[in-house]
This record gives sequence, C-alpha cells and structure tokens, in this order.
Amino acid sequence: MDRTAAQHIHHLPAAELAGLLEVDVARGLGGEEARRRLKLHGFNRLTPRERMAPWRRFALQFHQPLVYILLGATGVTFYLAEYVDAGVIFAVVLVNAIVGYLQEAKAEKAIEALARLVVTESTVRRDGRKQRVPSEELVPGDVVLLQAGDRVPADLRLFRVKNLQTDESALTGESVPVAKHANPLALDTILAERRNQAYAGTLVTAGTAEGVVWATGDRTETGRIATLIAEAVELSTPLTRKIAQFSRLLLWVILGLAAVTFFIGVSRGEDRVEMFMAAVALAVGAIPEGLPAAVTITLALGVARMARRRAIIRKLPAVETLGSTTVICSDKTGTLTENQMTVQRVWAGGLAYEVTGGGYEPRGEFRCGGHPVAAVEQPALAECLRAGLYCNDAQLGRESGRLVVQGDPTEAALIVAAQKAGLATAGTAPARVDMIPFESEHMFRATLHDHPDGARMIYKVGAVERLLERCHDQLDDAGRSVPLDRDAVRREAEAMAAEGLRVLGFARRAVAADQDRLEHEHVAAGLTFLGLQGLLDPPRADAVTAVARCQEAGIRVKMITGDHALTARVIATRIGLKEADGAAPRAAVTGKELEKLSDAELEETAERTAVFARIAPEQKFRLVQALQARGHVVAMTGDGVNDAPALKQADIGIAMGITGTEVAKGATDMLLTDDNFATIEAAVEEGRGVFDNLTKFIVWTLPTNGGEALLILTAIFLGVALPALPVQLLWVNMSTAIFLGLMLVFEPKEPGLMRRPPRDPRRPLLTYPLLMRTGLVSLLMLVGGFALFHLEQAIAGASLAEARTIVVNTVVIVESFYLLNCRSLACPPWTVGFFSNRWIFAGIGGMLLAQLAFTYLPVMHRLFHTAPVGLEAWFHSLLVGLAVFALVEFEKWARHRRGPLAAADS
Repeated sequence: MDRTAAQHIHHLPAAELAGLLEVDVARGLGGEEARRRLKLHGFNRLTPRERMAPWRRFALQFHQPLVYILLGATGVTFYLAEYVDAGVIFAVVLVNAIVGYLQEAKAEKAIEALARLVVTESTVRRDGRKQRVPSEELVPGDVVLLQAGDRVPADLRLFRVKNLQTDESALTGESVPVAKHANPLALDTILAERRNQAYAGTLVTAGTAEGVVWATGDRTETGRIATLIAEAVELSTPLTRKIAQFSRLLLWVILGLAAVTFFIGVSRGEDRVEMFMAAVALAVGAIPEGLPAAVTITLALGVARMARRRAIIRKLPAVETLGSTTVICSDKTGTLTENQMTVQRVWAGGLAYEVTGGGYEPRGEFRCGGHPVAAVEQPALAECLRAGLYCNDAQLGRESGRLVVQGDPTEAALIVAAQKAGLATAGTAPARVDMIPFESEHMFRATLHDHPDGARMIYKVGAVERLLERCHDQLDDAGRSVPLDRDAVRREAEAMAAEGLRVLGFARRAVAADQDRLEHEHVAAGLTFLGLQGLLDPPRADAVTAVARCQEAGIRVKMITGDHALTARVIATRIGLKEADGAAPRAAVTGKELEKLSDAELEETAERTAVFARIAPEQKFRLVQALQARGHVVAMTGDGVNDAPALKQADIGIAMGITGTEVAKGATDMLLTDDNFATIEAAVEEGRGVFDNLTKFIVWTLPTNGGEALLILTAIFLGVALPALPVQLLWVNMSTAIFLGLMLVFEPKEPGLMRRPPRDPRRPLLTYPLLMRTGLVSLLMLVGGFALFHLEQAIAGASLAEARTIVVNTVVIVESFYLLNCRSLACPPWTVGFFSNRWIFAGIGGMLLAQLAFTYLPVMHRLFHTAPVGLEAWFHSLLVGLAVFALVEFEKWARHRRGPLAAADS
C-alpha cells in the first residue's frame, strides 16, 4: 500500500481497502501468503532503538566544564601529594557521573513499555477458519476478530461491527469509551474521531468486531508515538544550563588568572618553579570544590521533601526545574478532573435538580431551587433515576480500597446517581427479562423488566432527539401522565449541553405481563418521557485551588486534551484557567485549527490560548516545542500513551502515578503518587526553594574563591610573600564548604515564595547586584586579610607561618559572618527567623573547632605549615568579620531603599 492510501484508511470503504491489501475478508490470508508478508513487513513489534554504548554514555558524564575544573583540582592536589583531598574531590566527580549514567535509560524504558502493550496472541481468520496466532506475526491484510476484554494488537480498519466500544483514553485522551462503526469517514476526520478504526494497544470494553490489519509495528499510531519519544530532544534544565554557563566562564577566568600570575612573576625575574606554585595556589583558591556536592545535596533534600508531599522525582535537576517553570501544560482527564463521570443535573417532571458529590462514591444530595429534596419522594425524579439504574450493564466494585468500574463509566455514573437517591439499596431490582443492547446506529439501549404491579416495564435510555420522536407523553412532578412538551425538553437539553454536559434522555413503556421478548418495534412509539440526566467528569476541588495559586505565582496553566472542545472549555472555566490577557477561556483551539497554522502562528496561538481540544499526540509535542521557542520553561502533565512524546520533550514531564500508563511514567522526570494537580503546586514551591538555596550557596562561596585569588594575585603584583599557601587554601575551600556552605541547603523557604513571578529563564545565575556584592566581599576579604598579614608581622612580630595562619583564620571568620548575610539575599537574616535553621550555628561551631585544630595541633602544623597564634590575633580577625557583616547588611538596606524591584533583583 502506498503512503497516500495509508493516510486515508478511514476514508476508504472497507471493500476497497481489502482490494488494496489483496485479501478476501471472508477467508483471510492464506498461511503461505502470511509468511511471505511477514518477511516483507517484519514482525508486529516496535523496533528497539539503537542504544549508545555504555562506556560512551559513562564517558560523556565527564564532558562538562565544571567537571574539567574538578578534575584539574584533583590533579593539582595529587601533584601536591594531598592524596586524601584529591581522592575526595575525585569521588564527588565519580558519584555525579554514576548518577547521571543511571538516568540515561529513561527513553529506552518508555519504548519498552510501549512494546508490552501488544498482546501475545490474537484471533485471526486465515485459510477460511479462526486461528490463534502470536500477535507479533500479524501482517497487513490479516483479518482480526475482536471481543470485549481484548487489547487491539495492530491498527485495524473495521468492516464488521456489533456494539463495539474501545477505551482509547491512553491514546487520544477521550474520557469515555468510544462507540465504533464500519462506515467510511470524511477525509479530514481527526485521529480521535476515526470511529471506523481500532488502534494497537487500546482496549475493547464491549461488543465484537472484525477488522483488517493495515499497519503493524512501528507503522501503527503507537509505533509513531514511540518514534516521537525517541526523537524528542533531551533538554538541559535551567539549573544545568546556568551551571554550565557559569562553569565555562569560571574555567577561563581561573586559567587566565593563573597564566597572568605566572607570566607577571617570571617577567619580574622570579623563580619559575615558585611562580608555577603561585599559579597553582591561585587556581586552587579559585576552584569552588564544594559546588557539585552542594548542588547534589540540595537537590537530594528537595527530592526528599517532595516525596513527603507525594511527588516522586526520577531525576535530580527536575527539582529545580519546577521552580523555574513558567508554563504548566496539563492533560484534562484524571489530572484536572476526577476521571469519574458524574451526574451533575437531572430534569424530570418539569423541574431541574442539581446533584452534589463527585466521583463514584455514593455521597451527595439532590437540590431543587437551592434546597435539598428527598429524591424518593419526587415521583418523576425517582422514575428517571430508576430508568438509568435498570437500563444498565455496568458494575461498581472495590480494589485496594478504591471504587473501580466494570463497564461503561457513563452507566456507572447513572448507578451512583440512583444510589445517592437511595434507590439502589431500597430493595432488589426487578428481574431483567430481555434487552436491546446499545448500537451506535440506533443510539439507545432498552431493557424489559418485571414490575411490582404485575405488568412488565420497558426502560429506554439514549440520545434525546431520537427518544423524543418515540414519546407521546411525559410524567409531571407528581408522577401523572401529561402531554409531552417537546420544546421545553429541547431547551433544557440544549442548556445542559451548553454547560459541557453529556445529556441522556430516559423513557418507559408498560407492556403485558406475559411479554418475554423485546424488539425494536416495542420501543419505536408509545413511550412516556421520564426526564434528562446531564453528566460530566468534574474538576478536582483541590485542582481549582492549585491552579489559582500557580496563576498567582505568575505560572501560566494550559489545558491540552483530546476531549471535545466544549467540554474542555467548560472544565477550564470551572477550574479558573486564564487566557494570556487574564480573561476566562473564550473558546478551545482544536487540533484541526492547529494543523493549518505555520510555526510562527502556532507559537503565537500557544502563547495566548489557555485551552486546546481534540489534540493529537504530535500536536501536543508541537505545542510544547512552540512554548519553548518563546523562551518558556514548560512542565507537561499526562497519564496516557498519547502524552509520552510531549512529556519527554517538556523541560519537566510529570506523570500520574495511579492512573498513568507505564509509557507515560517512563518518559517523565516526576510522578504524582496521588494523581493530583495540587501536588504540582506544592512541588513548584519546593523547586523555588531549592533554587533559592543553591543561589545562596553560590553567592556565599564565590567571595571565598575570589578573595583568595585576589590575595595571591596582589602578592604577585607587589612582589611579596604569598599570604597563604596552596595547601592552606585547599583546606579553607574544603572545610568551609562542608561546615558552612552546605548548611545553607537546610534553609527553610522564605515567606512569599509563591507570590513572586517566575524567574526569567534568560536571567543569569547571578544578577548584577549579586555580582557586585560578590566583588565587594572579595575586596573586603582582600583588604582585611592582606592588612592583617603585614600588620601582624610588622607590629606584633609574627613569623611568616603565624601571619599565614592569621590570614586563613580571617578568611574563615569572614565566611562565617557572610554565611549569616546569605540566609536571605534581599533582607536581614533575622527576617527569616534567626534560629529557623539551627544547622547554620552547628556548622559555624564545627568550623570553629576545626579551625582551632588547624591552628594549634602539631600534626596540622606539619601538614599545612601553620603555627599557633595569640588571642589578640583572633580578636583582629573577628573585627574584620563583623565589619564585613555590617557592610553587606548596609548594602542590602541601601538597595531596598531604592525600591522593591531593586531588592527583588537580588
């Protein structure tokens, strides 16, 4: 079959398609022909994607600037014979590489999960008889027989259908089972509305059918999705992008300063070996060895906090990505809604009733005019609900404490409505004598029951307009038969439909007690109209609150669903979604409309629109790409196979842990264990807190490295002895990172975190005010350290070893005071609760003990060339630390006086 014909399968008559496939559907393929086609087309399974060699994937974990710096630090410290320090630094690099390596198999797992959707065996017709064959041996032209409970093994064009319904929610996003038929469809019919096809991986919920295979393996819709998953670009996160940019800059700055140091010294006639050691000292001082550990630990703590809030993180950087999110693209069914059809409105006896309660739990009441009513005391209402209860094949049961549906979710909703009225438990339901099953061409179901008065009763449920044509009267609110007001019924049905409700009509007819068969002629006329029931998959109550909080935080929330446009818009309005201009959703943009847009038009539409409906998988994928092209950091939620490509393409993919398919889970960075959109809002808050703490660590650690580098560089320029040796600077960097810097990762979230707008993804890791503050503290450290280095020697008569020890102590004390400054980058530390993070003070205490050991233990003297100093020297270092603390707080206050924007830019 050529490519054009393959794209028009739904438009072709079944007989014409059979001719193209050269098969007699009455006999099926012959065994020899099936084997020939199997050799030609290959097995009906997804082709495994070529995987990168494990050694190469592991080696690539080291291919980043920050790792280059750390490997350089390892080499330098090893050269200096500091083998323990070299081992610690390299261990950090190695652990990070192993974690990254283990995360790389995400896409392969998603595709393997797709492959498992294909059943092991299928029923086919070959050589004129039914056979069971392995599903992977199906070929184009095979005739497949389907029945309830089967999983469709390949893409089929149906040619014989009897009451067939399939659950396509995982593929198309359709919230209810889809009734199928065999008739040709218009050429422009979208995927979700191709009722004459059954797709690989979907589930048959009712009825039987026969279909001819036209696509297998990678050529199926499921296979196409697998290709999209494999082709999705593995995006870097905002954090990794900023760290990479920062690391590249830092790499060149360090190398440049080291080279300048060496050449200046040599040009002044200094010994080359000494100048080389000075350059090494500068490089060691400038390298932030604690940064990777701080990043990993901060993210790991974020993962733990999110897990307590029911969000499981599969990839560490996803924690921070949530905090950077500017747009959340959410599926509707099961994410923003309950994924449980519910009767919302009933119209019976000329009265309108609201039904409270959601989901399949029979909790709720009926209200008329705003007042509760006893449904069993309202004859017309009760009879309308009985019709829905009796004319029904669904069942409700419990699994693991949750109510689950066996059968059509719409029918289950009718049972629950009757249970809320107390009808389902009022007594044993009358025996069913016969029935006419639902057929898509007739649009109704009818059942024949015994009746308490000795007669028998027919109940019928179906499309409203078809039902009205066959009714001659109706029940009034007292249960009496009155003339049928068709116009009033139509007005009410239209009003319900305008609210996005699925509207069903109900009718009955009394027949003789000895009638034991039910034929179409018995329900063609003479029916009594009982009423209407309007159903909807309602929004989650907590999703409404979560959406409002996200929008308050400046995060745009967009609904992207395969469901109908009107239903999507109604749900979006109920949830409170906003368009780009802040207005309620005006209309949903459909997949058909998106197909006609250029890339530029798609970007504009994606930016301004809040609701997208009847969207195919590749269109979800394109929408995510369009938003990313506009500079957005996109989070995508979903649970179905159809969501997987977009989930993988998004900056962060979020899958439903309960209802999500394995395919969706395998393509994501995060799982929601409660399938609750509200959990995303909590995770976003945690993510923002994580980025805050990482920024605080970087702002704190840079002056250490900058100040040390300035000390060495100034000494070289002035031609004086180095104020600190390389091994001493390594001690400062490693010890302060462990005892001081890492304490910032335990900082609690600052007040008002979710009232801030999202960070601009283009904004650098350090803003201009923070860079200026870094420069200020580095200069203060230089001035204080250099001054004490020379004053202690000139005035107090300190030896070179003592003076260097005092400089190291001064740097550590400055870092301890500056740590308190960094607890809030815009406000004084007491505004976040001075003792809200007790780890800070434990770390400062531990650092003080370590520095006392560094200063006074003989073994430390031999290792680090230090010497004991007097109490007065400690006092001088303390004064320098207090001065730095006061000046930084003054700088915060001065910037805050210029306005909240200047302060917030910190």
